[in-house]
Amino acid sequence: MKRQNVRTLALILCTFTYLLVGAAVFDALESQEETKDNESLRKKKWDLLNDYNLTEDNYLELERVVLKLKPHKAGVQWTFAGSFYFAITVITTIGYGHAAPSTDGGKVFCMFYALLGIPLTLVMFQSLGERINTFVKYLLHRIKKCLGMRRAEVSMANMVTIGFFSCISTLCIGAAAFSCYEQWSFFHAYYYCFITLTTIGFGDYVALQKDAALQNMPQYVAFSFVYILAGLTVIGAFLNLVVLRFMTMNAEDEKRDAEHRALLTQNGHSSIHTTDTSSSSGGFRNVYAEVLHFQSMCSCLWYKSREKLQYSIPMIIPRDLSSSDTCIEQGNLTPGRCISTPSNGCICNTQHSAISSVSTGLHSLSTFRGLMKRRSSV
Repeated sequence: MKRQNVRTLALILCTFTYLLVGAAVFDALESQEETKDNESLRKKKWDLLNDYNLTEDNYLELERVVLKLKPHKAGVQWTFAGSFYFAITVITTIGYGHAAPSTDGGKVFCMFYALLGIPLTLVMFQSLGERINTFVKYLLHRIKKCLGMRRAEVSMANMVTIGFFSCISTLCIGAAAFSCYEQWSFFHAYYYCFITLTTIGFGDYVALQKDAALQNMPQYVAFSFVYILAGLTVIGAFLNLVVLRFMTMNAEDEKRDAEHRALLTQNGHSSIHTTDTSSSSGGFRNVYAEVLHFQSMCSCLWYKSREKLQYSIPMIIPRDLSSSDTCIEQGNLTPGRCISTPSNGCICNTQHSAISSVSTGLHSLSTFRGLMKRRSSV
């Protein structure tokens, strides 16, 4: 079975297992509290019906009015600032639910607006996140060089660590600001920032919905807009660094398999014209396919690129090949000795290696048996 299929099946099983675990935990944590709240609200309902002599229909009408009035408690929602806030929640898929279009024209426009805006926003945040990761990688590389560190390369672990702490810092900054403006506890403000920046958007906590903030507090409104967009950029950079790497695995495997099949096809067609090699083992055919692919390249360049070739043509180059124990046996050289390389690192100017001396017909091979040895791979 292909590794792509195995990975997909494993992801499906992990996802459903994760859903089952989450359902069990939420059930255990929330079910009893929900039952208590339901009983308490029912008791209050009957108290109101008895105290104010209300009928069931009157109470239902009062309930509908209260629910409709809830969005208007924050003031007028459909000013330009409020509409801009709503547009942000649409194209970023946050969707608090604090405001929604009530006219048919507004609902139709909202659907078309989201249809174009959501993919545009996702692509924009992913592209911006990739640029941020590139800049951070360059900056970290320069810092390491300035500090005189022996290894200045920036590893994946370094980038993931920086991205993780950037996300935590962004959430903490937002929690401190919103807890001050909205009079929430720090935990509830942190919860609001997390739900917002992950675009879950439950709507149980929504900023700018108190004391007509959309009309009376322009600085706080501007901060909220900038924070949401900047926070989504930071989260997008982290997801671009971590999640998209796994999302591209299947595409890379498919490309590698296609290259492998193309090489095998080319190998099959070429073996028709080389009847003198068809009686040899599969290893001889592999060497011939490799020569067809790299016949115009310097043997040293081919040798240096063997690590890359191990992933695209794994059947040709053994993984245990190393430059420390690879010697060239050719001509009058003493067995076991290696040719000394010039200053430029290429041996093609001094001696012809076994690979560089092979033609497309493989008639110029001095001996195939020597190629199969571990000490005479180049």
